[in-house]
Amino acid sequence: MSEYDHKQRIEDLFLSRRQLLGRMGNGFAGLSLAGLMAEEAGAQTQKSQKKLAALAPPAFDPLAVKKPHFAAKAKRVVFFFCNGGPAHMDTFDPKPMLTKHHGQPLPYSNLPTERKTGTCFKSPFEFKKYGQSGLEVSEIFANVAQHVDDMCIIRSMHADVPNHEPSLLLMNCGEARQIRPSMGSWLLYGLGTENRNLPGFITMCPGGYPIQETQNWQNGFLPGAYQAMYIDPSKTDMQKLIEHIRNRFASQEEQRRQLDLLKEMNDKHAASRSNDAMLDARIQSYELAYRMQMEATDAFDTEKEPQKVRDAYGPGVYARQTLIARRLLERGVRYIQLYHGAGQPWDHHDDIATGHRKLANESDRPIAAFLTDLKERGMLDSTLVIWGGEFGRTPTVELPTPGANAGKQNGRDHNHHGFSYWIAGGGVRGGQAYGATDDFGFKAEVNKVHVHDFHATLLKLLGFDHTKLTYRYAGRDFRLTDVSGNVVDQLIA
Repeated sequence: MSEYDHKQRIEDLFLSRRQLLGRMGNGFAGLSLAGLMAEEAGAQTQKSQKKLAALAPPAFDPLAVKKPHFAAKAKRVVFFFCNGGPAHMDTFDPKPMLTKHHGQPLPYSNLPTERKTGTCFKSPFEFKKYGQSGLEVSEIFANVAQHVDDMCIIRSMHADVPNHEPSLLLMNCGEARQIRPSMGSWLLYGLGTENRNLPGFITMCPGGYPIQETQNWQNGFLPGAYQAMYIDPSKTDMQKLIEHIRNRFASQEEQRRQLDLLKEMNDKHAASRSNDAMLDARIQSYELAYRMQMEATDAFDTEKEPQKVRDAYGPGVYARQTLIARRLLERGVRYIQLYHGAGQPWDHHDDIATGHRKLANESDRPIAAFLTDLKERGMLDSTLVIWGGEFGRTPTVELPTPGANAGKQNGRDHNHHGFSYWIAGGGVRGGQAYGATDDFGFKAEVNKVHVHDFHATLLKLLGFDHTKLTYRYAGRDFRLTDVSGNVVDQLIA
């Protein structure tokens, strides 16, 4: 069978409903002419097919490398997400007035908190000055603090509501309630990927999903190729870490032939259905799954790192996923989000001294080693590093509430009115604290930064005008920052 006959046989498998009804209805009437017209019809068919092939647009490639709106230093992102909401006054926003007024009522009342809170609650941790900048950081992040001159600590963040679900979605997707693409999906849409053998957007969360689960890294209405791949780094067996990474029934050569045939059929199907995002995503996923069989195994194998590197990151699953993140960045992965606190979140309504210290001990050393690693490899200047959660916590102690805590008075409630984030790396003006909460840390007062402002600034660091990185859907142009957001130029070097 010739190559043309093979392609013709494949094409004959596809009929639209109109074609099928037309052939069935006119079939008997045309029987008498079949013999006379066969030769002419065959020639005309070949001419038509060649003409259509010449006019057909090239296949849409959603992951092709693209240029941003303007030149930028940062071209990749790592987001250390502290699920549950770490207390800013216990981490990166020292409040000596809390210590002075510990056990006393705040000087202002009627706080709009989610639950009833009591008196001022001082931080159980000491703060020290670090680096040439002299920025103060809590003792529980003493290793990360060694990099304070590369970090910009934003102490005036604020969000919309004091609830986990909408606040997680707002921080990750720019919208608290409706389905919208996540920031990683927007970045992959805007820049494409540098490595076709690995996903361009990877989320790692040990032991399961955070609150709101996969919605935190959803592609929303963007094509499916921009959806993140979820990895549970608590699994060390490669077959469990990435399910179906190996095909047990066919060699790679056989798989390649099968995929080529499938692609040929899909391309024919797609030719009559332009801009079919689901079909494009399916084709991309088949190809990615095939290519990942070799490179993913190598990328996730931290045993290939020198012992001194593994020792620097330390033991534990969080250290392992952080080291994996560096290996993925080296291989061209565009956006990586590392969750911490899925099973035991930073949501310490009780025992904040014990809980925050424990989680900080798990993450402080790995993050510090990661920053050192990037700097030594010359990658920090082109990597945007982000740390923070969905909101902060109250400066007052949470009072016992049925079903909300264990009846103790040594924790903090949710607080979206003011909290801290820090960013470092590509394009960030390090060694500064930007903005401020009030003297007690309840609400942002100086140079307030809303989540939309934060997203707009991050996109500028990555080379985008946030008002122009849009996608048309349901009759309007959507963007990560919705209809808000102002770039905070003071954060940019």
